[in-house]
Amino acid sequence: MADEKRKGTGKAAAKKAAAKDATTEKRAAGKRGTKKSTPKNAPATKKAPAKEVAEKKGPAKKAARSATPQKESQKPSKPAPIMVRASSRYVRTAPRKARLVADQVRGLHIDHARALLEFSPRGAARDIHRLIESAASNAENNHDLIADEMRVAEITVDEGPTLRRYRPRALGRATPINKRTSHIAVALSPEED
Repeated sequence: MADEKRKGTGKAAAKKAAAKDATTEKRAAGKRGTKKSTPKNAPATKKAPAKEVAEKKGPAKKAARSATPQKESQKPSKPAPIMVRASSRYVRTAPRKARLVADQVRGLHIDHARALLEFSPRGAARDIHRLIESAASNAENNHDLIADEMRVAEITVDEGPTLRRYRPRALGRATPINKRTSHIAVALSPEED
């Protein structure tokens, strides 16, 4: 008897599940609007593959493409300007402070940059001034360029490793102090006429 009850409940459960599937399909079809759900026994309709559709349109497009003349020769591009580089790593200045000075001199003629850095009250100005002088001497000695006719094409300030120190505080506590460092890179290029 127990087996018959199990079989009976199994058939009833299957009928309920089939009824639920049918109602969910109807609801889904109602939400979609005009689309009708296909019955399970109906043969599936095949759509034409995308390649066949492309091939039908393809020859006409190919003929149109071949009719347009191709550019035989392109204008020769200008050679890239010479970039004279210098970099300084592990500079004991916070990158946030050094970027304020770097933003002021970026794109300036080297004489204007030197004057601005020489009289700037910021501490990072001294390090950047020395770096620009190093790049100018690289231009003269390594590339046979005139240093006074250069401009600051690029200047980047990246963050270096942080030195972590601690200070004693009240009630036996210790407070961290982060001594930040910077990696500064400068690129000079000849002034364009």
